[in-house]
Amino acid sequence: MKSLLIRLTHGLSEQDITEEELPLVREWLVKKYLTNKHNIYKFNSKYRAGVLGLVQKGTAYLHVIGENIKDLFINENNLGLATEGDLVIAQRLLGHRGPPSAKIIEIVGREQTYSVAYIILKEGRKTLVELKTEYPIGAEMTPEELNTYEVGDLFKIDNHENKIMEKIGNIKDPKADEKIVLAQFNKHDEFEEEVLKAAPSFKEVDASKYPKRKDLRDLTFCTIDPVTAKDFDDAIYWDDKNATLYVAIADVSEYVTPFGPIDTEAIYRSFSIYLPHRSIPMLPRQLSETLCSLQPHVDRLAYVFEIKLDLQTLEVVKSEVYEALMHSDRRFNYEEIDLFFEGKLHAKTKEEKEIFAWIAKLKPVTDRLREKRLQDGFDFHSTEIEMTLDENTNLVSTTVAQETPSHGLIEDCMLLANKEAAKRYKRGLFRIHEPPSQAKLQKLYQELAGIGIHVEIKNTIKETIDAIQKQAKEMDIAPEVDTLIIQSQMQARYSPINVGHFGLGFKEYTHFTSPIRRYSDLIVHRLLKAINRGDTQEQSYVLRNIESLSMAISEKEREAMIIESEYKARKYARWAQDNLNKEFKARITATDPELRAELHDEIIGAKLHFTAGSDVILFEDVLIRIDKVNIARARIYASVVGKLDK
Repeated sequence: MKSLLIRLTHGLSEQDITEEELPLVREWLVKKYLTNKHNIYKFNSKYRAGVLGLVQKGTAYLHVIGENIKDLFINENNLGLATEGDLVIAQRLLGHRGPPSAKIIEIVGREQTYSVAYIILKEGRKTLVELKTEYPIGAEMTPEELNTYEVGDLFKIDNHENKIMEKIGNIKDPKADEKIVLAQFNKHDEFEEEVLKAAPSFKEVDASKYPKRKDLRDLTFCTIDPVTAKDFDDAIYWDDKNATLYVAIADVSEYVTPFGPIDTEAIYRSFSIYLPHRSIPMLPRQLSETLCSLQPHVDRLAYVFEIKLDLQTLEVVKSEVYEALMHSDRRFNYEEIDLFFEGKLHAKTKEEKEIFAWIAKLKPVTDRLREKRLQDGFDFHSTEIEMTLDENTNLVSTTVAQETPSHGLIEDCMLLANKEAAKRYKRGLFRIHEPPSQAKLQKLYQELAGIGIHVEIKNTIKETIDAIQKQAKEMDIAPEVDTLIIQSQMQARYSPINVGHFGLGFKEYTHFTSPIRRYSDLIVHRLLKAINRGDTQEQSYVLRNIESLSMAISEKEREAMIIESEYKARKYARWAQDNLNKEFKARITATDPELRAELHDEIIGAKLHFTAGSDVILFEDVLIRIDKVNIARARIYASVVGKLDK
């Protein structure tokens, strides 16, 4: 429903309306919520669609969706029966004094279309309640039905229909955590039968069938990825003699064509989801892990950026992007390349000897590219936690992911290709990141003052933050302060209009290098191919719904991030349940509006809530005791029992 409202805000072509959506569109047209001009359906200027925010004392604000405009005030006379989280259509009230206002005309659904409920015992009786709030839900069970289930049984709920869809497990089972986080957003690992039939229909690459593609199979490409990776999006090759970088990307658009069953499912998923123990791919595994993946020792179709650099200035002299045939000679993991840089890994084959020769010459170039990039962009060191789970998906251990030289090498190659892709169009799909608001910066400066960092406002935000980071490094709290700075930033998102990328310091930027796991990159590939062919009809076809598509993809990205972080929170909570009343080291991460901390012990990163306040300061190291755990809400409650020396 939300997707439909966003598309109708920007204008929805008749041919893009699904069979399920058509009756609603026709009904709203009759009610004059919509206009129809040249077969484009759009909200009448009097109406807005949005999500109702927190209702207090009978009034609320409507968060308008599909547009970056101010919230609309709804007073108690214009609220009707709407409650927080409802998706509504509202009529703007023009000519009124005070803030922009509206009245709710129709409730059309819930922002959170799906949720999870479970059975608890309340006053000796079984009751079905929402998992995170323990409030009764719209979907109900009769006492007879409830008695057929166990306490703790979990159910996926359709909030729009107030319907129980399926039982997904029991809260006591750690394996149910995955089903809980996926059910909230109606995500699933399995693909529809139609998609599974389409995926195996593609044949292995036969080079003779692609005479128009540039043949790069003689170049010693390699891939460098995490040791656990199964889908290889990108491969690189450095021609040192001509100072030319080749970034070869899986040519997913050759296989996934618009409006086919695989494309429809890919749009719905928009991103691969990565959990500690496994991934849930955007594309069927026959494509993501096999035919599209740039596996070693086999011919593959690739979309390649060839980028010639001026080694004095590091400016791009010339770049071109084209469809190619390539052949990866080696699949490396990051650890192997780091060992090579340390002089601990040596070539065993002719191909490895060639690859190591050009990688050794590429590294100083990417080091300098990074140095140049950080003159305008930021170098943040936030802590990323990796989890190890046992066969029952219980938490065994945590480690801090390390950024190493091999990561840096690949990162700057990919950033260069992404920048070059974004330069090739004025309207398309950009990855944008706006500067932080003054209000957020002031809050950041106040927090930093509380821990003894004196903020001197410089000529630019960049200079101010560089100075803050320098002080944090001297105080040995650089990662913690970087986390605070990141929290003060706007969230990066997708947009059809370029406003630059503040965090990276780039004037234009997009996502080009990961079409196996991000739908955004697939759109960029299609657009660049149309531009290369001079096919203006195809360009307009790709961009037809780009405003609503960019918003929808940004939202899917947030969903994937929530799923990944909530899953980890559930693993932490189960571990804490097994460690009740034990003491651990922790670091204070927030004092306002409430006290919060993170474990810094044998387990790292578990977020703690406190049962009572304590006389502590931000980033202070403390000893805590785990007092209680709410498995349903994935919350760990603790109390401070002592302070530790840094």
